[in-house]
Amino acid sequence: MFTGLIEDVGAVKRITPQGTGRRLVVKTAIDLDEVAIGDSIAVDGFCLTVVEKGRDEFCVDVGQETLASTTVGEWKIGRRLNLERAMRLGDRLGGHLVAGHVDGVGIVERIERSPDFIVIYVRAPEKVSKYIIEKGSVCVSGISLTVNSVAGDTFSVGIIPHTATGTNIPDLRSGDKVNLESDMIGKYVEKFFLATKGQGEGVVTEEFLLKHGF
Repeated sequence: MFTGLIEDVGAVKRITPQGTGRRLVVKTAIDLDEVAIGDSIAVDGFCLTVVEKGRDEFCVDVGQETLASTTVGEWKIGRRLNLERAMRLGDRLGGHLVAGHVDGVGIVERIERSPDFIVIYVRAPEKVSKYIIEKGSVCVSGISLTVNSVAGDTFSVGIIPHTATGTNIPDLRSGDKVNLESDMIGKYVEKFFLATKGQGEGVVTEEFLLKHGF
């Protein structure tokens, strides 16, 4: 489990084919003395397992499913990556609950930049956009962000200077692809609602949600 608060911006150092997948070597400033083999690190939004490590780099294996469902297949040497180690029990939850499982890949529609603020508009696939609500949470390339606005399948997020400085946000350009994870609470509510719809009293129904302001 992760929070969407980025600890370090690393970079792809080496990419090696490995069966139907790939092995990545990622350079990082994270103190790897505190990272054990088998630990999880979110790399640009998706959870990967550390299989080897050195003084300032770690190795992760990427399978065929991850290649097909994330942006990793387009990465080149030198690409900057948002990195976050898994939460420890008792840590503060400064962002929101992030599983590190990418729901879909979005496309940056446009970016509006000002001296002290960046607004990014992202077009999301339907399987992601249906869970995105104004003022809700969304994870974009591993970053926990608040949704500013929603229009159809496109949503916007505002980036403050602190977030821009500590992530790879400044590298984004219109047309770039980003890994998206929607708020897991919405998915669980939908699952529970569909499973109990029409089963009588004591369950969550459409009428129940409307009555209570949802």
